[in-house]
Amino acid sequence: MSDKPIRMRALFCTFPGRISLTWFLTLCEAASMALIPLFMSFAIDGLLEDRTDELWLLGVVLFALVALSVGRRAYDTRVFGAVRVHVGLLQSQNSRATSISALNARLSMGRELADFLENEIPDGAMAFVQLAISIIVLFSFDAFLAAAAAITFALILLIYVLFHKRFYNLNGELNHQTEMQIDILTLRKRLALKSHLLYLRRTEVKISDAESLLYGAIFLVLFGMIMFNLWYATTTLAVSVGAIFAILSYSWEFVESALAAPMTLQSWSRLKEITIRINEN
Repeated sequence: MSDKPIRMRALFCTFPGRISLTWFLTLCEAASMALIPLFMSFAIDGLLEDRTDELWLLGVVLFALVALSVGRRAYDTRVFGAVRVHVGLLQSQNSRATSISALNARLSMGRELADFLENEIPDGAMAFVQLAISIIVLFSFDAFLAAAAAITFALILLIYVLFHKRFYNLNGELNHQTEMQIDILTLRKRLALKSHLLYLRRTEVKISDAESLLYGAIFLVLFGMIMFNLWYATTTLAVSVGAIFAILSYSWEFVESALAAPMTLQSWSRLKEITIRINEN
C-alpha cells in the first residue's frame, strides 16, 4: 500500500463495481418512490369510478419498493464497511509522521468520506430524481407549476452559496481543535480540558446558528412555492380530485427533495476541508 492522496474519486476507482451497483439500486428506489403519488392519484380516480385495478397496481409498486429498499440497505452496509476499512489502513500508511492525537481524529474524519459515498451521494441522487420527476409531473398539469418549482430550487442554491465559506471555515476550526483532544487528555489538566470542550461547544453553536439561518431562509422560499401551487391549482386549473391530490403531493415531494440539496452541499463543504486535512502528512 503506497502513499497516495485519499479522495472520493480514488475510493470509487478502488471499488467501482460494488459502489456503482449500490448507486444504481438507489436510483431505482428513488424513481419508484417518486412515482408513488402518481399511482395514488390513479387509484383515487379509479376508486371514485368503482375500479380497483389501479389500487392493485399501487399495491404491487409498494411491495416492490419495500423489497428493493430492504435489499439495498443490507448491501450498502457491507460495501461501505469495506470502504471504511480501506480508508483507515491507507490513512495509517500515509500518516507515519502525524501525531497520535491528530491521527486518531483524522481516522474518524476519514470515515466521513465513506459516509458521504454511502449516504449523502445516494440521498442527493434520490433527491435529484425526485426533483426531476416532480417538476415533470407538475409541468404535465401546468407550466406555471413547474416554473414555480424550478425558480424555487435556483433560489435554494443561491442561498447556500452565501453560506458555503462560513461552513467551510467553521468546520476547519472544529476539526483542528478535535485533532488536539488526545494530547489534551494526556495532560490530565482540568482547566485545559474545560477550555478544549468549551471551544468545541462554541464552534458547534456557531455551525448550528448558521444552519438555522440557512434552513430558515430555505423554508420560507419553499413554503412560498407550496402556497402558490395550492392557490393556482385550486383557483385556475380545471382538474379532477385525483389530479389536485397529485399536484399537492408532488409540490410537497419537491419540498422534501429540495431540502436534500443544501444538506448534501453542507456535507461537501465539510468533506472538502477534511480531504485537505487528512492528506497532510
